[in-house]
Amino acid sequence: MNDYPQIRHHGGAEGVTGSCHRLQLALDRALLVDCGLFQGQDADGDSAFEQHQVAFSVDDVLALLVSHVHIDHIGRLPYLLAAGYTGPILCSVPSARLLPLVIEDALRIGFTRDAQLIERFLDEVDGRLVALEYNVWHTLLDDARHCVKVRLQRAGHILGSAYIEVDSLERASGKRQHTLFSGDLGAPYTPLLPAPKPPHGCDVLVLESTYGDRLHEQRSSRRARLKAAIEGALENAGTVIIPAFSIGRTQELLYELEGLIHAAKESRWRELEIIVDSPLAARFTQLYRELKPYWDAEAHRLLRGGRHPLSFDNLTTVEGHDAHQRTVAYLASSGRPAVVIAASGMASGGRVVNYLAKMLGDPRHAVLFVGYQAPGTLGNDIRRYGPRGGWVEIDGERIDIRAHVESISGYSAHADQHDLLNFIRRMRKPPREIRLVHGDAHAQAALKAEIDAWAKAAGHHVDVVANASETHPLVTDVTPT
Repeated sequence: MNDYPQIRHHGGAEGVTGSCHRLQLALDRALLVDCGLFQGQDADGDSAFEQHQVAFSVDDVLALLVSHVHIDHIGRLPYLLAAGYTGPILCSVPSARLLPLVIEDALRIGFTRDAQLIERFLDEVDGRLVALEYNVWHTLLDDARHCVKVRLQRAGHILGSAYIEVDSLERASGKRQHTLFSGDLGAPYTPLLPAPKPPHGCDVLVLESTYGDRLHEQRSSRRARLKAAIEGALENAGTVIIPAFSIGRTQELLYELEGLIHAAKESRWRELEIIVDSPLAARFTQLYRELKPYWDAEAHRLLRGGRHPLSFDNLTTVEGHDAHQRTVAYLASSGRPAVVIAASGMASGGRVVNYLAKMLGDPRHAVLFVGYQAPGTLGNDIRRYGPRGGWVEIDGERIDIRAHVESISGYSAHADQHDLLNFIRRMRKPPREIRLVHGDAHAQAALKAEIDAWAKAAGHHVDVVANASETHPLVTDVTPT
């Protein structure tokens, strides 16, 4: 089979994590888009180390293109380099600043705490990074066989996130294809970030579908619910625990909380302590502050008005482990209202687990989920069983859930079904093929049905592929090692 370009998946085709997609330009030439870790139900339990090994060929990979720096999109980078990948790592300018922090954290957790080894690896990564400005075509390859250009456009998911356009020309046949990899698309009105704008069009679209089966709350509604959850903490003298990823969600929440405190008239709001208990989140927040040129117009209006949405008086950061333990013990027993934002976002590890272990059994406290909770994670179990008076197990101990549990979908950094459809509908040249990835089976099926219905009504012929296996369609002449 010599009909190139072709797409194959090394993760993320049938689940929500582990995104890794290959654009095969020829038998001996390919691009790789993202290389992420598997998490939650997608992870293979005791065999996770083997699952993350790069068992596909990297000899033909010309470049790794990074959509954004969440761990489920770049977490397999150490494995990729260990497998022998020697090419460049292309990403946006903000992502080039953020990526080393994510990889350093991943190395410390999953590989080694040897500072010298980590420093050597980070130096290696730094030497490979190629930072690209948004909306500018970059020529990746131009020779007698191919001309390949890539362009990054704002995706509105986290700072630095991009959807990736690849324009490829095979000179011998004259065949040209415009392939678009969505990465993770953000929802409109995401704090700090401009909403993604679709391109003129593409031939093939690889589209995320995390929330392909549902709609989010509006921003006004989610702010009201966030405020109500905190009002409950103020009334009950309890803590609102918010599991949140260190990059993206934490900064968006700080932005919203600063707005609520600024608008509040009651003194108890003015005195409410907002605690970020994550050294990594604190470092990311500092980088977010330094990357103000990439904020949206609304955030810049606040800055011009003297507001500092990521640095305000009520904000406290917990650094060391001893300080973390003291904070957990104090909030669990003191009766002082507070909001704690701590990683991880799915409560699958990190400092937030210690807060949950101490506070889930106390009705004074609340747990507020503001993002996707993958099946198989502690966060998903608490979200499912908490409202029913159920229980979870943490570190071998059964804990009855007496704390209030609530979810606010409007804070998702992912586009919902309506937003995903709009991304397609607003292209002047709709794709002839759409491959749905980064979503569970139900989400992909629901989104496929909506796209099919739209295409039929609009008179467009669009081939929508859902739940593609990791190796379909295969490039049969390239055998995984």
